[in-house]
Amino acid sequence: MRNTLAFLMYDWLNIETLTQRPRFSDHSRETFESVLDTSERIARDRFAPHNRLVDTDEPHFDGERVTLPEATRAAVTAYAESGLLAAGHDFDVGGMQLPYVVDITANTFFYRDSIGLSAYAMLTYANANLLMHSGTDKQREVFAQPELEGRYMGTMCLSEPQAGSSLGDILTRAVPDGDDYETDELGPRYRLRGNKMWISAAEHDLSENIVHLVLAKIPGPDGKTVPGVKGISLFVVPRILVDAQGNLKGQRNDVALAGLNHKLGYRGTLNTLLNFGEGKFPVTSTGGLDGKGAGAVGYRVGLPGQGLQAMFHMMNEARINVGMGATMLGIAGYEASLEYARNRPQGRIPGPGGKDANAPQTAIIGHADVKRMLLAQKSYCEGALALGLYCARLVDEKSTGEQAAADEAGLLLELLTPIVKSWPSEWCLEANSLAIQIHGGYGYTRDFPVEQYWRDNRLNMIHEGTHAIHGIDLLGRKVRMDSGRALDLWVARVQATIDRAHKLANLGPHAQALAKALSDLLAATKSAWASGKQGDALANATLYLQGFGHVVLAWIWLELALTAQAGLDGNGTLGADFYHGKLQAAQYFFHYELPKIGAWIDVAARCDSTCNDMQDAWF
Repeated sequence: MRNTLAFLMYDWLNIETLTQRPRFSDHSRETFESVLDTSERIARDRFAPHNRLVDTDEPHFDGERVTLPEATRAAVTAYAESGLLAAGHDFDVGGMQLPYVVDITANTFFYRDSIGLSAYAMLTYANANLLMHSGTDKQREVFAQPELEGRYMGTMCLSEPQAGSSLGDILTRAVPDGDDYETDELGPRYRLRGNKMWISAAEHDLSENIVHLVLAKIPGPDGKTVPGVKGISLFVVPRILVDAQGNLKGQRNDVALAGLNHKLGYRGTLNTLLNFGEGKFPVTSTGGLDGKGAGAVGYRVGLPGQGLQAMFHMMNEARINVGMGATMLGIAGYEASLEYARNRPQGRIPGPGGKDANAPQTAIIGHADVKRMLLAQKSYCEGALALGLYCARLVDEKSTGEQAAADEAGLLLELLTPIVKSWPSEWCLEANSLAIQIHGGYGYTRDFPVEQYWRDNRLNMIHEGTHAIHGIDLLGRKVRMDSGRALDLWVARVQATIDRAHKLANLGPHAQALAKALSDLLAATKSAWASGKQGDALANATLYLQGFGHVVLAWIWLELALTAQAGLDGNGTLGADFYHGKLQAAQYFFHYELPKIGAWIDVAARCDSTCNDMQDAWF
């Protein structure tokens, strides 16, 4: 894996050039590699050995407290002590000022070795990043800084039992906490009442405090809330109340655990239903709302009604991380099935005269169909990894590049975010399924790890937005935003790759295939909106997303093939077998995967009404 990361980071993305920018000038390839060494070591020593344990020894709630395996504390503590929670932040807040592409690469080891254990840290640094971006100076000091130091941990509380992904329908309410609510040093102070569902890492004793970021609606003078997403505000709600100097008051906020959700996978991360303001831990208020049921104390982040915009800063980052988590679970399964295939003797390969029953059995990696399944996994997972790092590199360009380049990076990132989350979560799950298949009956047992990888990965198609949500976002908004400028920018980059590949005899056919797929995709995009009817255009948005994603990955693989060919031609340091492997994976994707897009985008282009026309009673 380290060779593939080096190939992607240095040979393809050329991230060493980032060290020429003022923010990253203290770094070099050596410091980047040192961070990766540390991350790989901690993941190997503290996460990997306990991945099966935290899957089988699930979190337990006895009605009063949650019990977690001691291995969870050891892993989370080791991560916090490494400094990785603050890795991307400024030196003056204890950070390393690492490029985001290096930061996310460092985390790939934790995702691969135990996705369940890694989620505690992922949620915490995403929570802290939002507060550093959108919070007040005091909110950064009191809530975000302890998170970056590993003393506090964080969550995000969006969904509700009755609302799910339909955030405009949330019912949690936040009312001003007395007449002096605007003068609190920690921000405008409110009382929250409501219920939140699917909240990961929301109740534990792994840290001094837990910082909940909660979406809620502020009622108007008539007691009614604004319908839809425009009425949503964001609040920081600590588990333990703190004062303006950041000292713990020792009093619990009125946030109560109602129960745990028992999951198919990701069992190493406890997942909960939270009740805000039910009165289990009543909080005395100086603003006249004393007593049971007054509500949980929260401090508004940003302006009223702009909570979703602030939360999306966290969610978009989380979506890249979800894609990378799905990718690394796919890679874990690929590595396990590759090792199994190399060591499992079974069957014989026919020779000129057929099979010789007296010949010794061959390792199953010698069989063409096993090679097919391994190549599929390699093309899905390494392509997804490249896409994730490409998007992370866009984040760095957006934050530190020249203005024109930063603007373009921002637009490309908007366009590709639905892909970087959804494509790996579908196709790296398929890679996990193929890993089970390669193991045969053994893969279906807990004697081998591949069944857990599949179970863990199945969540990634759901959280941080389902395929339907991202398909609608892509076709309904992203390809059309700014008069199609983001799409045009991406098309220009794809065309530049095609032009380069056309010059090489072995890659010319791939370039031609990508050019045809790109043309078909653009025609389908135009056709889907020809009627101007949103309901017709978006009825098959998920299939459009699948087709668009495969074209993006074909482009990524053509880029990687060009880089691999340059390594072969220039006697690159990673060895001929490494480069040939990349070229063969690219060929697999173009020969076996890219041809699939025709059926997907054709249905979207025709605005096929089969699903729209289906009636409830007909089922």
